[in-house]
Amino acid sequence: MLEKVNAAFEKTVLVGIITQNQSEEKLVEYLDELEFLTFTAGGEVVKRFSQKLERPNPKTFLGTGKMEEIHAFVKDKNISTVIFDDELSPSQQKNISKILDCKVLDRTNLILDIFAQRAETSYARTQVELAQCQYLLPRLSGMWTHLERQKGGIGLRGPGETEIETDRRIVRDRIALLKEKIKTIDKQMSVQRGNRGAMVRVALVGYTNVGKSTLMNVISKSDVFVENKLFATLDTTVRKVVVKNLPFLLSDTVGFIRKLPTQLIESFKSTLDEVREADLLLHVVDISHPDFEDHIQSVNQILQDIKSNDKPTLMVFNKIDAYKHLTIDEDDLITEKTTKHYSLEEWKTTWMNNVGAENALFISATNKDNFEEFREKIYTSIREIHVTRFPYNKFLYPDYKDAVED
Repeated sequence: MLEKVNAAFEKTVLVGIITQNQSEEKLVEYLDELEFLTFTAGGEVVKRFSQKLERPNPKTFLGTGKMEEIHAFVKDKNISTVIFDDELSPSQQKNISKILDCKVLDRTNLILDIFAQRAETSYARTQVELAQCQYLLPRLSGMWTHLERQKGGIGLRGPGETEIETDRRIVRDRIALLKEKIKTIDKQMSVQRGNRGAMVRVALVGYTNVGKSTLMNVISKSDVFVENKLFATLDTTVRKVVVKNLPFLLSDTVGFIRKLPTQLIESFKSTLDEVREADLLLHVVDISHPDFEDHIQSVNQILQDIKSNDKPTLMVFNKIDAYKHLTIDEDDLITEKTTKHYSLEEWKTTWMNNVGAENALFISATNKDNFEEFREKIYTSIREIHVTRFPYNKFLYPDYKDAVED
């Protein structure tokens, strides 16, 4: 039975495929995340469609029968938007739009739209517009008549909303102009980073919506925007923090996500530079999320892509207050125990064995559970970096020489 849709939201359906490389269970996880993305963008999911295929149809992504089924549902339920979990080629998007006769988006387009909503500063808006233009450029053929039919809504914020007459030449010129603008701002931000001196830099990294901004507020006693939606933070926030007698700079960066559009990685280069130039990374993980191990892998992959995977890193497992696990009755000899049945103590043992007890912490930023242990570990890690950078600072390290001699 379909749920009643909130009139304030766009009625949407989600589409994904099951392949040799993507099981049904994995597709459900991706569609759950896609539904949260849709909600963040202002849509409400009415139904999900999936199909088992060896590979996507090069013309329409799905088979003919499934496309007809979706078209009938879209027409019957007056659906305004169909969102595909995978990135569609320009020709696929054009063909599907003709068949379904409604707005067709893919995951990349949806993420770009959320970024367009969330961008607050001129710099963030410039970065997002650049990514949007790079995404739209190969899709211009037939795009504008489609946009004229569908005014506003999810996926249509930014350059495509008002510049209906834009052609490839104008978009290319716009891309060149935006790149120059970003290059100028990047130089300014590089100078700003250089002016911070030799202070130790710590960067919060992690999947989107894991509690980085909440942790930033607690550590720095600042007021960074926090919301239970994806990509609540786009602009990098940097705060000077002092733990005991040690000052350092703490930055909160944009959250990562699976299948993060390459256009965003490129346009948000300066934001990611905060990660590249950090001395210590705090990799924040939402341990209450059932797919948190996949999230860790996604973040590690992006860190590898931006050549920051070899930096000293503390794994900060957040939201322990919300962690729940499946229990197995002692007399149950049939059910196989998996990681979904792990207690928090078992996870602690597992991850501390994997990354070392000194590099894994389990906290709740909201309730400040284990926060003193967290502060102590931060202090110890930063102190080690300080010692190599300021070896003769007797005020900060009165016992340093004695410790070295010992």
